[in-house]
Amino acid sequence: MTIRETNRARVIPLRPLPAPPGPAPSREPLWRDLVGDALRRERRSQGRTLKDVAGAARISMPYLSEVERGRKEASSEVLAAAAQALGLTLADLLALAQGELIRLSAARSRSIGHHGHPGRPAGPGAGSGAMGTVRLAA
Repeated sequence: MTIRETNRARVIPLRPLPAPPGPAPSREPLWRDLVGDALRRERRSQGRTLKDVAGAARISMPYLSEVERGRKEASSEVLAAAAQALGLTLADLLALAQGELIRLSAARSRSIGHHGHPGRPAGPGAGSGAMGTVRLAA
């Protein structure tokens, strides 16, 4: 084994690789995408530019752009500053993101059935494979 082979790090991408052709499997939305979308929608609804909002929030314009596109997981301080620059509280921003999460989750559950997963049957005994299924009852 050469030094070059020894020094290679295993890279695990934060974003999934491009999907293969065909129907896309449904996935849980990422919180950073939901918050970024909420920021962008609010900024655009106010007719404001990235430069304007970033300046008011005292964060860099490229960083705000990355947050809006879901590329960066912003801290609560950054989110609060961006929200305040838009005339919102952090709670307002998170409520907008939560509303979108609820809407997407409802649409996702309708498309895959109440208790199933795409390509898997729902109901008793469903999903029993090598890993098994854990079910919790109240």
